[in-house]
Amino acid sequence: MEYAALGAWILAALAGAYLLVRWLAAGGLRGQPAKVTRFPAAVLVGHPLSALTGLAAWTLFVATGRIWCAWLAFAILLAAAFQGLLLFTRWLVGDRGGRHARGADQRFPATAVVVHGLVAVTTFVLVLFASLTAARR
Repeated sequence: MEYAALGAWILAALAGAYLLVRWLAAGGLRGQPAKVTRFPAAVLVGHPLSALTGLAAWTLFVATGRIWCAWLAFAILLAAAFQGLLLFTRWLVGDRGGRHARGADQRFPATAVVVHGLVAVTTFVLVLFASLTAARR
């Protein structure tokens, strides 16, 4: 199960990297709309950094089998998930309640956002179950 989680995490990272590249190509922070719907810069930086740090901890767990690495990866993944949820809700609502985002974040293809989110949720579940299973050994 830990290898399935690793694979899912890598897929989520690739989909996230695609979204990040699209966002940067559309103007990044400069291309953001009104302050109310602007993505917070700390979250924009923190989400991918948290996810990659957690991926590194998970890779260390897979390589060494150390349980603390699994739980560290899960804790970091939890932080990345909360940040991702914030980004998703900001993208979904946009600058006029009920409409998709405007500016740089409007360029996100809905399919890519959904794929990234679904793979991320799958990763979260797999990491949790693999961590629980490893702790019982």
